[in-house]
Amino acid sequence: MDNKSKLPFGKKNYRLMLIGLAVLVVGFIIMSVDSEPFGFGFLGLTLGPITVMAGFIIELVAILHNPKES
Repeated sequence: MDNKSKLPFGKKNYRLMLIGLAVLVVGFIIMSVDSEPFGFGFLGLTLGPITVMAGFIIELVAILHNPKES
């Protein structure tokens, strides 16, 4: 019987999590640099939220990815 504790995620999972976190940060930065009042321009209403959603999807994939497939 193997008593070694195994990490719940593999190397690929952690790499995807870091990529997702970076995409999330970029999305929030895009929303914050919008020059329109109250962020009602293209960056604040379209590009930023799409980028943030992509970051959350990457995070979901990173969590659900089976580390044994790596």
